[in-house]
Amino acid sequence: MTPDKRLDLVSMGRCGVDLYSNDIGRPLREARSFNAYVGGCPTNVAVGTRRLGLRSALLTRIGAEPLGDFIVNFLQQEGVDLSAVVRDPLHLSGLVILGIEPPDRFPLTFYREQCADIHLSLDDLAAAPLEDTHLLFVSGTGFSRQPSAAATAAAVERAQAAGAQVMLDLDYRPTLWDDPRAFGPTLRRQVAAADLVVGTEEEIMAAAGEPDVEAAVARLLAVGRHLRALVVKRGQRGSTVFADGQRLDAAPFSVQVLNVLGAGDAYVSGFLYGVRHDWDWQRCARFGNATGAIVVTRHACANAMPSENEALTFVAQGGGFA
Repeated sequence: MTPDKRLDLVSMGRCGVDLYSNDIGRPLREARSFNAYVGGCPTNVAVGTRRLGLRSALLTRIGAEPLGDFIVNFLQQEGVDLSAVVRDPLHLSGLVILGIEPPDRFPLTFYREQCADIHLSLDDLAAAPLEDTHLLFVSGTGFSRQPSAAATAAAVERAQAAGAQVMLDLDYRPTLWDDPRAFGPTLRRQVAAADLVVGTEEEIMAAAGEPDVEAAVARLLAVGRHLRALVVKRGQRGSTVFADGQRLDAAPFSVQVLNVLGAGDAYVSGFLYGVRHDWDWQRCARFGNATGAIVVTRHACANAMPSENEALTFVAQGGGFA
């Protein structure tokens, strides 16, 4: 793990507040109370990697309202570098409301119309530490609208020019696109630029425009000219890495599911921890399975991310890295 740059990770994009129902198992219409957390895929990854001991920064916009203060307070306590977080006086922080009906119903509503982070602009990149990081993490939602799309693409170019690896999380949220049909063509262009790509089976198929997972994987591998690894998150079936012409399957951990939201971001956090420690792909994926498994047993996303010691202990107790 070479420490020649100030940061291990810059995570760029979605940031807001999550309101999660406390009435577990009840339909959202019957909810009586909610817990407030900090959320958004890149924000979850910034916190998740920071708790694992990486030096992580967040690049985003949040509102100048009290919700923005709530976000900043939490991230400061977590030790996330906020030097590239812009406070936006014209747009509000995003908001998400979630019902929790395990094992398979988690109704999610986004309140993101003209939210602050989608207004992240090229001007906001001026002070961003993109030349001083080993990894840049971006999500598909960052490409859903302007000016965020242009800023995210420019950040990818700058980071790679400075020697950073770029991970793209496909992060398919159809309701956040003006026309969801644009997701595939847009994301395939970004897959062509990325070093690492991660997504669920559904996201892989949506990005590839293929109704079959194997065909979708094949298309994205063909598109990814610089791709070192394509990672498929399979939930309770573990995960698979396609790299160097090989398919590497990592076994899952058996846990009781409470809330699946945030598990994918926890997975990415564990995977990137392995990347920074120069682990082989299968070990990275197994550790991602572990950090994801821990979070599905908990109520929150960013607030529920495991520590390095907790995650390593969980792996050891669950059969190790084999």
